[in-house]
Amino acid sequence: MKDWRTGADSLRLAVTAALAGGDTAAERAKAVLSITAADLDDVIHAQFEAAAVALTSGLGASPGAGVGKVYFSADDAADAADRGEDVVLVRNETTPADVHGMMVANGLLTTRGGLVSHAAVVARGWGTPAVVGADTIVIGDRCFSVGDVVVEEGDVISIDGATGDVVLGEMATASGGPPEEFFTLLSWADEIRAGHLAVRANADTGDDAMKARELGAEGIGLCRTEHMFLAADRLPVVRRMILARDADEEGAALEELGRVQQADFEDILRAMDSLPVTVRLLDPPLHEFLPSVAELTLKEATEGLSDVEQQELRAARTWAEHNPMIGTRGVRLGVLKPGLYAMQVRALLAAVQTLRDAGLHPIVEVMIPLTVTRPELALARSWVEAEIEATQSDHSDITIGTMIETPRAALRAGDIAHDADFFSFGTNDLTQLTFGFSRDDVETRMMPAYLDLGLLPANPFDTIDQFGVGALLRLAVEQGREAVPGLKMGVCGEHGGDPASIELFHEIGLDYVSCSPYRVPIARLTAAQAVLASSSK
Repeated sequence: MKDWRTGADSLRLAVTAALAGGDTAAERAKAVLSITAADLDDVIHAQFEAAAVALTSGLGASPGAGVGKVYFSADDAADAADRGEDVVLVRNETTPADVHGMMVANGLLTTRGGLVSHAAVVARGWGTPAVVGADTIVIGDRCFSVGDVVVEEGDVISIDGATGDVVLGEMATASGGPPEEFFTLLSWADEIRAGHLAVRANADTGDDAMKARELGAEGIGLCRTEHMFLAADRLPVVRRMILARDADEEGAALEELGRVQQADFEDILRAMDSLPVTVRLLDPPLHEFLPSVAELTLKEATEGLSDVEQQELRAARTWAEHNPMIGTRGVRLGVLKPGLYAMQVRALLAAVQTLRDAGLHPIVEVMIPLTVTRPELALARSWVEAEIEATQSDHSDITIGTMIETPRAALRAGDIAHDADFFSFGTNDLTQLTFGFSRDDVETRMMPAYLDLGLLPANPFDTIDQFGVGALLRLAVEQGREAVPGLKMGVCGEHGGDPASIELFHEIGLDYVSCSPYRVPIARLTAAQAVLASSSK
């Protein structure tokens, strides 16, 4: 049986030994080098007290122990949580429309998807245990089955987000919280990496930002603004904007969204006062905010649709794409609907002014997603600058940059840099597009076979591919800084919290990494270890 106190014990032993050795820089460095990411995960997340026989398993996508009653829709999960029940949300895969159910769940379990699927990324950001890609699970009518075993809605299961195990019934959990040595050792790590590699967090709400700051984040490297549109009171407004029949209807919906988005920005900027916050303008395709074509078509055939649902079905079919992740999203959506980006920038500037008037010091970086050419970025930059100029206030400290997340953008980084104040590498999409792998499909079936046969040294969505994706990163850094010396660069893909990837990011000269809030301590530790390793060469 595993000793569940190993992480805490390792921290205590490391700090005690360093203090006993005279508390020198060398002893502190030795202590930092002796701790692993697994040690920190052990003390950050709840763990099961004992081992158990798993019903099935998938990919451990977000560590921790999750126990609760099974529900199969976001609405049912939210209703159960309102009744005071502990919930595990089970889906084939999640989408932004499921967020209200995901946020109340003790755990997430999906039959499809990989380590950078929607469920995995959102769960890591919230510190919610998650198992994805459990493809032996077959979801039926308010139940799921694994072979001959049937689990009904309302039955209790336990999931281990580190191992990927799914267990029938309620398992006991233990979480004593991090020992004092956790904070001591990370303070030593911060001293070592100071001036080398900063650590930010990916956070989308004021609560996420506060948690990130508590865990030592030095800013936000990625604020995904689309998550602000998904609350129950906002999604209908987004849909009104999509369904608008004329400019007046679209403008009214955008104005309403702008008001709520300003409040969201204020919460995040307040939590990160005096620290940089990188706000990414809307990235996903519009169809993600609409009901699925399949669901509406089925309802049309069985129950019939209301007038609004008929409009939604027409819009969903209009915006549907065969390959939406390489379709009309990011800046491409902004080109078709520039009012969206203009609204977001106005809301952001209003939030900045409100906080300045209150005596706070917001630091804002506006990030344009998915640019592939310099003219594209120049156009999007002009939208932002036009809104800044319209305020007639001094916003000269607001910087405008872009995500480098396609091979073309990496290859043309020197050209794109002339219109960018910073680069942020989106390594999830860069990995997907470099390999030609669908990040939602390959990890459960194909990836295990490739790893077993030695066709890949590691899952490239987990640890950065050093020779392909890594080569593009090196080239982009070199070209970008040759064109604009001192250009600030960071990484905001999930690799920002992976120890092996962080070594490469330090080596090629990035200024910061950004990762999910609960991975911030691991990034702080690993960044220090990377600095120590490079200084010893």
